[in-house]
Amino acid sequence: MLEQYDLSNLLVLDIETVPQYSTHDELPDHFKKLWDLKTQNQRKEETAETFYERAGIWAEFGKIICISAGVFTGGKNHPGMRIKSFAGHDEKELLERFSNMLSGQPASLVLVAHNGKEFDFPYICRRMLVNGLKLPMQLEIAGKKPWEINHLDTMELWKFGDYKSYTSLNLLTAIFNIPTPKDDIDGSMVGSVYWKENQLERICTYCQKDVVATAQLLRRYRGEELIADDNITIVG
Repeated sequence: MLEQYDLSNLLVLDIETVPQYSTHDELPDHFKKLWDLKTQNQRKEETAETFYERAGIWAEFGKIICISAGVFTGGKNHPGMRIKSFAGHDEKELLERFSNMLSGQPASLVLVAHNGKEFDFPYICRRMLVNGLKLPMQLEIAGKKPWEINHLDTMELWKFGDYKSYTSLNLLTAIFNIPTPKDDIDGSMVGSVYWKENQLERICTYCQKDVVATAQLLRRYRGEELIADDNITIVG
């Protein structure tokens, strides 16, 4: 499976997002009304105020604080990975740095993420447009046919055409026996760790671990050995 892809032409991504404001009270009044309308079907019995802690899920009310990107290195016999994170409090600045990195890559570069087609890729595109940035060619999908879009989604690949359910990265790493370090945070805690604890570096480490897990899952799909921890490099 996936043997037709050259791993050296793949870029594995993960993003971390948070609400644009630390609390619902800080939202401008017109956005409070829009938030109430946007989430009325999802909140059920929960109030718009308490539900706001999940605002990072929506690109209209959230922002990106970290994008981690990894490339495969070392070839088939000595597989490795190099990972770089683009992080900061200034979303536009980090998106510009990420975009500049992509601009130096070929248009044929394949972007990979877990649930990337439903979340990571469209979220990045939406926030780039909001920040007045031009989309890199690897993210520009308007007018393209499905087979012309160089995006791989490890969750979609696992579905094999079955669209009924979501399968988490944690579950897939477990069933494929992919070792993962015990995390001190999970996705539901990112907003709190950012806004209340101001620990962006901790969030970046969590994001990088998801890039590694996605890359390892891709190798399992291909029937290949996992990348050894010693062959994974984090670059500044």
